[in-house]
Amino acid sequence: MIVAVNTRLLLKDKLEGIGYFTREVLTILTQNHPEHQFYFFFDRPYSEDFVFNDNVYPLVISPPTRHPLLWKYWYDIKVPLALKKIKADVFVSPDGFSSLTSGVRQCLVIHDLGFLHQPDSYKKSHYRYYKYFTPKFIKKAKTIATVSEFSKNDIIKQYKTDAKKIQVVYNGVKDVFHPASFDEQLSSKAKYTGGKEFFLYVGAIQPRKNLVNLLKAFSIFKKRQKSEWKLVLAGKLGWKKDEFRQLLKSYRYKHDVVLTGYVHEKELVELVGASYAMIYPSFFEGFGVPLLEGMKSHVPVLTSAGTSMQEIGEDAALYFNPKVHTDIADKLMLIYKDENLRQSLIEKGKIVAQKYTWKKSADLLWQSIMEATKR
Repeated sequence: MIVAVNTRLLLKDKLEGIGYFTREVLTILTQNHPEHQFYFFFDRPYSEDFVFNDNVYPLVISPPTRHPLLWKYWYDIKVPLALKKIKADVFVSPDGFSSLTSGVRQCLVIHDLGFLHQPDSYKKSHYRYYKYFTPKFIKKAKTIATVSEFSKNDIIKQYKTDAKKIQVVYNGVKDVFHPASFDEQLSSKAKYTGGKEFFLYVGAIQPRKNLVNLLKAFSIFKKRQKSEWKLVLAGKLGWKKDEFRQLLKSYRYKHDVVLTGYVHEKELVELVGASYAMIYPSFFEGFGVPLLEGMKSHVPVLTSAGTSMQEIGEDAALYFNPKVHTDIADKLMLIYKDENLRQSLIEKGKIVAQKYTWKKSADLLWQSIMEATKR
């Protein structure tokens, strides 16, 4: 069987959520199914790091998909030509976009419908594209994979989609995440916070992640505790980055906020393990991988109530209302003061994290791909 995969988000040293998902599941799928050929569709020169096995055949399909007009051209003009040329049996698209003009069966991965719930967190051109084309993509796809029951139910509710068409394929958490040794903790703290304890956020720096309310909450924490603690924001500056930088300039505790930029995996593992607690205040998520990375590192997790986070975190996280910065502040104070609670969350987190592996994710996605070839 010839499996074509949209791998345009496999960008060396620039992997983010969907890119990580794509890398992890494809690494396993290509190794587990050597009898099949996998054609990877890149939209620009690729790294050999992403050619995971001998049965992977990379193709560069230009032009680079830098904006919605090029998205449309790439998926509906260039991709169908490539699919026809290689005689693909199925096209897998992990970024939520499908080809509306190809007759090849398609398995679509939709991580969430955040654009419907948080439209102000998206560029207007992107929002219009998502809103107009997503129902068409869903209708076109033979099968849909999504990363939580929450997202599955949201897709069914928003687009009246047949539940039998949707398979839940949870994200996994990498084995490289582990409790940091004392020396690793000292090293990370020395590098990022001058040796001080810190709360950690991991993810893109953009409006949907609710970092303004996190900064307000951190201000209250600092005023109450008068401590030297830091807040580390580990992630790439995204949309509206200039507005965020400008906000930080006038922030009272700006010297206690550390922007790391993009952090490579090895350093991220050590940074997570050295943190006092992982804070994930996002307004809306289809899954929330950083929760599991914190839990696997034996770090307590504080996150938003609602959307998918409570489904994933179960009783192993401390939840707050993401729209109320004083509630976030109260939870920061609680985890700071209550060592018994902190240890309880760590122990529960160990159990929850064990449930999620990329092998399970890859196996479930393969089922969805196989189902697409039958429909």
